[in-house]
Amino acid sequence: MNHTFAYLSAGGFLGLPIESGPTAASGKRFAVAGINWDCSVTNRPGARFGPGAIRQTSRMLCDAIHPLFDVSPIDQIVDRGDLLLPNTNLEAMRAALMPQAEALIGKHEMVWLGGDHSITLPLLRAYRRHYGRPLACVHFDAHCDTWVDHFGEPSGHGTWVYEAFSEGLVIPETFIQVGIRSSGVREAREFVNERGGRTFTARELRGKDGDRLQFVIDEVRARLAKAGNPPVYLTFDIDALDPAYAPGTGTPEPGGLTSSQAMTLLEGLHDLDWVGMDCAEVAPAYDHAELTSNAAATLVWTWLCGRMAALART
Repeated sequence: MNHTFAYLSAGGFLGLPIESGPTAASGKRFAVAGINWDCSVTNRPGARFGPGAIRQTSRMLCDAIHPLFDVSPIDQIVDRGDLLLPNTNLEAMRAALMPQAEALIGKHEMVWLGGDHSITLPLLRAYRRHYGRPLACVHFDAHCDTWVDHFGEPSGHGTWVYEAFSEGLVIPETFIQVGIRSSGVREAREFVNERGGRTFTARELRGKDGDRLQFVIDEVRARLAKAGNPPVYLTFDIDALDPAYAPGTGTPEPGGLTSSQAMTLLEGLHDLDWVGMDCAEVAPAYDHAELTSNAAATLVWTWLCGRMAALART
């Protein structure tokens, strides 16, 4: 495999060194890895450069001590670099991703830096295999990603939710969507709701922040408790945020979440039984003043610090 692709990251998350390959440190609880793939987009490409941009802006988090949780993940995290993947064929990419993802899941709680949103399907396959059961999922996005095809192609970044349900990778009643607002046929928009899950649309959340978002947190917790508190996976498409906060993405949709709303929800849900997360669709070529990569790095860091705080109490 060629190690010289121009989009592979040169420096690590939070300024840490990149430690890749079989000799990398494996004693840390958490790890970051990049998935530099954007060949399944329907509009603007460029998310293959997302991992590098997120890492670059994360270095401004300095000592990385979170002001709410008062913890830093630096001592408990390793950056495992970017997965080595073919970059022209979706099924070949997924086949190459699976064994690498499974090996890392067996050693760390992972944060995956995308990459377009088609990466989430093979990741969920890897988690399903690792845990031997379907997962709960919290899905931030502007788009429902429940289309049955991808403009005539069978799979892409807009079909992974439909495929995950079809393959039994997720528990329908604990599949939660937040921020959905794009145009789409009713069958796609209501896909999750009609199978027992819950879609909180961006319209439903307009003008709500702080304590006014508690109803979202409460319903997520209630659904998980009713299902026996299964392991939970977080997938955060950066276009869940309004383009004012995240212009650097392939399919921006006006009317989205504020970065404050997203932070409030991640902080409020920090102590769920999370097993991993991804942050997808950061496309720095369309960014302005690094707004998007800054938001992505801060959201990832917040999730990590929330996990550290929750684990410290157990």
